[in-house]
Amino acid sequence: MIKVEFLGPIGKAPIEMEAATLADVSAKLKEDGSLTSWLEKCAVALNDTMVNDLNTPLQAGDKVSILPPVCGG
Repeated sequence: MIKVEFLGPIGKAPIEMEAATLADVSAKLKEDGSLTSWLEKCAVALNDTMVNDLNTPLQAGDKVSILPPVCGG
């Protein structure tokens, strides 16, 4: 099992799922209509390291963070 957390204004509780790659996570999250617009513009971190390759393999216990864009001042 891996844990997926949603940061910032996404406002969704963390979930756990079985997934072999980030592509699997993406496919499962796209099934949730409330996340569709967020997924297009969010960055992804795996165990607190930014990643952008959906073929990245996952292992049990990994943490995937969905990070929405932010503005700074």
